[in-house]
Amino acid sequence: MQELKHFINGAYVAGTSGRFSEVRNPATGEVIAKVPLATPAEMADAVEKAAVAQKEWAKVNPQRRARVFMKFGQLINENMDALAECLSREHGKTLPDAKGDVQRGLEVVEVCMGAPALLKGEFVGDAGPGIDLYSIRQPLGVVAGITPFNFPAMIPLWKMAPAIASGNAMILKPSERTPMTSLMLAELIQQAGLPDGVLQVVHGDKEAVDAILDNETIQAVGFVGSTPIAQYIYGRAATNGKRAQCFGGAKNHMIIMPDADLDKAADALVGAGFGAAGERCMAVSVAVPVGKETADRLIEKLVPKIEKLKVAPYTAGEDTDYGPVITAQAKERIEGLITSGVDQGATLLTDGRGMKIQGYENGYFVGPTLFDNVTPEMDIYKEEVFGPVLSTVRMDSYEDALNLILDNQYGNGTAIYTADGDTARDFAARVDVGMVGINFPIPVPLSYFSFGGWKKSAFGDLDQYGPDAFKFYTKTKKVTARWFSGIKDGVALNFKAMD
Repeated sequence: MQELKHFINGAYVAGTSGRFSEVRNPATGEVIAKVPLATPAEMADAVEKAAVAQKEWAKVNPQRRARVFMKFGQLINENMDALAECLSREHGKTLPDAKGDVQRGLEVVEVCMGAPALLKGEFVGDAGPGIDLYSIRQPLGVVAGITPFNFPAMIPLWKMAPAIASGNAMILKPSERTPMTSLMLAELIQQAGLPDGVLQVVHGDKEAVDAILDNETIQAVGFVGSTPIAQYIYGRAATNGKRAQCFGGAKNHMIIMPDADLDKAADALVGAGFGAAGERCMAVSVAVPVGKETADRLIEKLVPKIEKLKVAPYTAGEDTDYGPVITAQAKERIEGLITSGVDQGATLLTDGRGMKIQGYENGYFVGPTLFDNVTPEMDIYKEEVFGPVLSTVRMDSYEDALNLILDNQYGNGTAIYTADGDTARDFAARVDVGMVGINFPIPVPLSYFSFGGWKKSAFGDLDQYGPDAFKFYTKTKKVTARWFSGIKDGVALNFKAMD
């Protein structure tokens, strides 16, 4: 069993707390590593070293910083197979899905190669007699990223790349369940030329998180996880005067209109509902067919597709559709919610409880589960399942389906399948959700846009990656400059002096 270390000042450093968390292969239940849990003193030491490194890194001009990301992107591509293998082993994703995880993070790295264009300020010449006005973007200093287990490469890259490209130093605290991929990425960005200390990977649990939130040197915190923890981090960070962008839970609906192509809609629901074992904040977990005939036909198409899904460890081959969920506790929780759905009157069409795979009996596998006749009062609807469970909520009209989404506490992603442009435009305009798909099930924006939900899915004013990330990780300084080129000036006691 491997004993992991923190990554501080460009080198691996053993933890000193004496506390560890187990990293398990979800397909086997086997402990593959133990990860140290940092003390507040260890976190403070990492932050102090990052602050020293950041002062010099901020002096590097944006174009030269961008060159580090050019090399970093190249190294990620060269090490794609190794990164995917590591990710699959600690998370359980299939290898194609793991490569997709890395790829979506790499796309943000590629945007950071153009960071100089995103760090430009504004300029107005001759705003007044001999007066120029301009703004400049400057880094915040030391910032932190607290990232979840479900995307061990993508979300750390979403956090670290824009922050570092903007001239900051980053304290990255990856999930203690999937820390190994982050360590590989830290090694690669060091090979790309990042100075020691600009990226520190510090492992930990709530004690480490609180140390981040209470550290006066850390100026901003980015988080992805559950809504209760997002609210906690956002509130504590704000109390301590930090910027925060905290992304929480989701309950993503997909409306299927009577005029939709039901074959395409069914394929989309299977992919978006069961890919990555449903452990995505953008997973579609609620199908909302409009009208009885639409619902009946959709169910007829869904059941055989779902029954054909292959659930297996990532080592079983590229034809595996999805693997295990992350922990034994997650499996138990998901199966408990399935049972509650049955007890509360939903129609269980495919049952994923009690799944065992020969040779992997200790793995955390949950089979694909489909419910029909789910109602908004049921726990299976109200809670974020975060597993391979698709609930069907039948609605009589488009307005009823839209109101179902409007009434939900979450607002991360949503989709509609329809052949009618007016309906699609109305849906996009009226739905109160941050990311909307039209005949597209998982509407994650490309990396040169920004990612973020609404309502209880997100806390903070700015989204992840893209232009918003560079705004989040920089502060704007406004400069008013006057050069006295023959201008006669006297004492001015009013705001008209620039006229």
